[in-house]
Amino acid sequence: MLTLVLILIPLLVALVLLALRGGAVKRVALIASLAELALAVYVLASFQPDTTSQFSLSYHWIKSAGVQFAIGIDGISVLLVLLSTLLVPLIILSTFNHSYRNPSSFYALILFMQSALVGVFVAKDAFLFYFFFEAALIPIYFIAALWGGENRIKVTFKFFIYTIFGSLFMLLGLVYLYLQTPGTHSSLLTAFYGLNLSASQQGFLFWALFIGFAIKMPVFPFHTWQPDTYVESPTPATMLLAGIMLKMGTYGLIRIVLPIVPEGVQQWGLVAIVLAVIGIVYGSIIAIQQQDMKRLVAYSSFAHVGLMAAGIFSLTLDGLQGSLIQMLAHGINVVGLFFIVEIIFSRTQSRDLTQLGGITQNSPVLSVFFIIMVLGSVALPLTNGFIGEFLLLKGVFTYNTWLGVIAGTTIILGAVYMLRMVQKSMFGLQTTVTEQFTDLNLNEILVLAPLAVFVFWIGLFPNGFLKLTEPAVAELLRAMK
Repeated sequence: MLTLVLILIPLLVALVLLALRGGAVKRVALIASLAELALAVYVLASFQPDTTSQFSLSYHWIKSAGVQFAIGIDGISVLLVLLSTLLVPLIILSTFNHSYRNPSSFYALILFMQSALVGVFVAKDAFLFYFFFEAALIPIYFIAALWGGENRIKVTFKFFIYTIFGSLFMLLGLVYLYLQTPGTHSSLLTAFYGLNLSASQQGFLFWALFIGFAIKMPVFPFHTWQPDTYVESPTPATMLLAGIMLKMGTYGLIRIVLPIVPEGVQQWGLVAIVLAVIGIVYGSIIAIQQQDMKRLVAYSSFAHVGLMAAGIFSLTLDGLQGSLIQMLAHGINVVGLFFIVEIIFSRTQSRDLTQLGGITQNSPVLSVFFIIMVLGSVALPLTNGFIGEFLLLKGVFTYNTWLGVIAGTTIILGAVYMLRMVQKSMFGLQTTVTEQFTDLNLNEILVLAPLAVFVFWIGLFPNGFLKLTEPAVAELLRAMK
């Protein structure tokens, strides 16, 4: 029942917000998201690290078709539920210095999206998973299209085309799997896991499912929607996209692709890793060339996601554990970075590194938070990024030494583009647009402080997080063999 409540709180409050007006809207949205976080913390504290699905609930949804509203939390989904409930209140709080037109719809769409995201991570039925997966895309599409930049219509249309294309492939794969289940058919994921599919069937299904998730992550060459969408979307939408939504793709690989088509993974996993590694290097090189801070962070996110995908297809405990904890770490770091870029833009009306400089002279507090987020992003030891990247690279090295070496360049390239961004924006001489720069206000500190705490908490005490996922990941690998 607690899992259902996690889905219902943001959904019901979103409906209430549509009827509210004025300043109460954002306050109600924040209170609801904090209540959601409090419930998620209680669930996390009660969670027993093992191979079972906990806080489970199942009802017949379409009984004649064998489709069930089956939900639960296990070791693979628990960190994603924490991520979804942790970041949304911070994202809502980050908007308190801005006035968005039609705030009722704006905040309602954020909560609608949170409800769907939690649904994706707790669904135990394939069609329920698909329902929440698609439901999460609708709010972000409208947020980007209605509150985005000048090119928002063109960019969101491109995002829509990519999304529809990927979703059709995924739906094709799920329907085919459903038809393979015996008797009156079932869409439960456990029924899909038990199917005896031939090698050729698994090869076809691998690509149908992989393309659907690869677009959402995104993985090279399915990434071209991402940078433009991140730049043109309002910053809260960018934080939702990069911090949480792209994790639907990496989560789908672990939850759907690996256990259902293990032979397909064996056949095509090398191709998937090569594409992921190309994305790591390509994304990093493009990031180095960027002058727009928001676009730079977008390409860095693309590179980091490539490493997660490579770790998943390494089919090692380290690679899968690394991908799960890196999803949590990446979400925290990238939300912090995008928020700091937004703070700089709101004070200078510029994200161009050639126009910035010397910001640290007037804003020591912002400088400290910026450097903390950058250090986490470049995987400095004792920060959250180090744990995930170390495990991911170890997994890729175990799979293939040369691919591990190439993927390892992300450490050097990541340091180059991130430290370049810090050096050009924060140090040196002040410019005409940064002379009057002011330091963080209380509201901005309240957003960044919890993120900074998690950067060091995960980096200093990773075992508590790793123990939550280890039994479920180990069982997944055993089942694949």
